[in-house]
Amino acid sequence: MALDENDTTGRTRDAGWEVGVRRTVAAPIEDVWDFLLGDGLAIWLGETDVRFEKGSEYETTDGVVGHIRSYTPVQKMRLSWKPTEWNHDSILQVSVKEAADGGTTIGFHQERLAGRDERKTMLGHWKTVTAELAAALER
Repeated sequence: MALDENDTTGRTRDAGWEVGVRRTVAAPIEDVWDFLLGDGLAIWLGETDVRFEKGSEYETTDGVVGHIRSYTPVQKMRLSWKPTEWNHDSILQVSVKEAADGGTTIGFHQERLAGRDERKTMLGHWKTVTAELAAALER
């Protein structure tokens, strides 16, 4: 499918392009948060040894580098996120929120993307990630 050159979906006034993906799972928020920082870390960030505290740096075995910009336990974290093939970094926010039905909504929001194509790629990436997280949490 060809991209519509006039489509500005995901374009912000001052942060480039952005994308957001959410998925609700049938698990308590504390369990989801612990999973994201433990066994689920490799699913969304990659294989790495990172301390979840402001200023901590990380590098995954796949070459994604960044640092923790902010961290609020059992709520959200913001980190810089730059794969080796990119010439710029982006900002990734990972959040959890209690859902009305007792489950937990996991959210990924990424900003400072370089353009429409990069946004489309990352939309697919985060949809895959949330599906994998949901499948792992529901086992």
